[in-house]
Amino acid sequence: MTDLNPFHLAIPVRDLKETLAFYEKVLECTRGRESNDWVDLNFWGHQLVLHRVEQGAQGEIDTNPVDGEQVPVPHFGVVLDWDVFESLTERLEAQQCDFVISPTTRFGGRVGEQRTCFLTDPSGNCLEFKTFRQPDRLFATDMETHE
Repeated sequence: MTDLNPFHLAIPVRDLKETLAFYEKVLECTRGRESNDWVDLNFWGHQLVLHRVEQGAQGEIDTNPVDGEQVPVPHFGVVLDWDVFESLTERLEAQQCDFVISPTTRFGGRVGEQRTCFLTDPSGNCLEFKTFRQPDRLFATDMETHE
């Protein structure tokens, strides 16, 4: 993949301490600047900001069907190298994380073949981690079988 500019995403959290522990201990994100009401995190080279709010993400999660799975909406995440994804999912499984969608292969044998998984943080924000068999096909518009 080419060099990308880091994105900035701010998300609501109900309990800053509990949610921060998830990102630091489970996902191994590192802390940047912080105040009593927000914390910057290094989310695989991107800036993720946890903002304490009275009512964070919660309630029913909407979904859309994608290749046989009901994908939660909204969600955010990061595309990782294949080996980094495998290492992360092995670590999450060893920690007995409660996946919304367990690590799975989507679009198998097709141009968009990818490994993906979904989980929620303690405030109910849904995250997706994924990796592509062919990283240069991240934005492919065709879903034909590749050889």
